[in-house]
Formats: sequence, C-alpha cells, structure tokens
Amino acid sequence: MKLDLSAPTPLRYFAALVQSDEHLPLLEAAASLAQDEYPELDVQHVLGDVDHLAARLKRRVAGADGPLERLRALGQFFFGDLGFGGNVNDYYNPDNSYLHAVLRTRRGIPISLAVLWLELAQGLGLRAAGVGFPGHFLVQVDLGEGQVVLDPFTGQSLSRGELQGRIEEMHPGLAFAPDSPAPLALYLRPAGPRQILARMLRNLQDIHRTQQDWPRFVAVQDRLIVLLPRAWAEYRDRGLALARLGDTARARQDLALYLLEAGEANDRDAVTRQLAALG
Repeated sequence: MKLDLSAPTPLRYFAALVQSDEHLPLLEAAASLAQDEYPELDVQHVLGDVDHLAARLKRRVAGADGPLERLRALGQFFFGDLGFGGNVNDYYNPDNSYLHAVLRTRRGIPISLAVLWLELAQGLGLRAAGVGFPGHFLVQVDLGEGQVVLDPFTGQSLSRGELQGRIEEMHPGLAFAPDSPAPLALYLRPAGPRQILARMLRNLQDIHRTQQDWPRFVAVQDRLIVLLPRAWAEYRDRGLALARLGDTARARQDLALYLLEAGEANDRDAVTRQLAALG
C-alpha cells in the first residue's frame, strides 16, 4: 500500500484536531483558523510563541501563594506589560480573529483575546473558562470562595450589576429580581472548546457575509460543518453561497441535505424554490 506523505490540507488538519471533544486542543485549533487566509502559516510556531509568554509569566508569579494573587499577576502581564486589548479602531478586520495576528499586533476581539488569556491562565493552574455571554465573550475564574468575571476586551472585572445591565441591554424586556443569582448563572455557563471555535468561525462568517465575500464565506462554512456536522443551517448557508459562486452541483447537494434533515424549518419553501431554480 502506498503511503500518503503529503502535508494535510488546512481543512483536513482542522478536522483531525476537532474530531474528539475529549482532547480537543483549543489553542492549536484556534490558531489553525488563519490557514485559509495565510496558507504558509506555521501553527506550531504560534504555539511556541504562546509557550514563551507562558514561561515568562510563570517566572514572574513564582512564589505567588493563592489564585487571586496569580490572577492579578496575569492581568498585569497580559493587559499591562504586553498591552493586549480590544481593537476598537478596526473591530471587523478578520485579522482580529487570527491568533498569530493578535500576538503580533496585541489587538483582537473578545474571543480571540480570551483564547490566549485562557491558555496563560490555565498554565498558572487557575480554574478559568470562557463564557459565551450574549453579544460579548467573557472569561471567568473560580477562586474557590467565589468567581471573578473578566472582560477580555478591556481586562476589567465585571460586577453582578454590570453583567445584569449588559443582559438587559440585549434583552430589554428581561427584568432581574433583586439579588437573584439564578437567571445570571444561566448566562455564565462555561463554553467548551467546540463552542468557542464555533463562535470564532461565526464571527468570520458574519464579516464575509456582510462583505459578500463568498469564497471566504464558503471556506468558513467548510470548517463549521466539519466542527458541527449536524448543524443543518450551515449546509443551507454554504449551499446558497455556492450557488452565488456558480458551483451548482455542490449547492444542490447542500440544499437538498438541509431540506432532508431540517424538518419543518420556517424557510423550507424558500429553500425548495432555490433548489428548483438550480435545476
């Protein structure tokens, strides 16, 4: 049998990384998202850069006793010394989602900054997790006696009232009972690596859809479908983009699969008409 010694395509590499939830390497998979735009990117070099930062941080916190002290040292190192922060001047630049670019410019969006911050936090033994908060990705640390929730865009910790205020901005009709922790806890559930990667990809999806950049949009959809193979709406969206690009055969395949699997979706008639128009 002839061995295939060729390098895997970026999509095959990503698929290998995300095939199992048990040992899904979030940092490596997140760094690999840039390979569609930067085919020559060396993901291992990106991981090495993060390892170098982690080693610097560990030397700095040597002797720190408790998790709160380590958390404060991490904040000073990440947001103060290194100068990481949100890209307020060019928020919708796709580079804000690519970790190698964020490492270079020190600017990103909440979720890309959070992935780097989480890697450093976990290297310090902190019980840290990402939070798929509505509208704005957050991070939280369990200190034992309580939790700290941070905004990775600014580095600021957020009080209960500030978190509730953000939720009420997103959902104006929602009212919190005074001192009631239950509704807020629903919004602070930890996000797993697969959820984080999906949110990163959907940020890129929104950018490319807005710009009507259908080749890049399809590349993002390819990854989303590998990551979430039963997310039928992603097949529909890829199919519609492929139709715009004139790839009728693949478009028909995706739209037909969506109609087969999506049940009584609200847009079923519209997608059926689109499929018929493709012959």
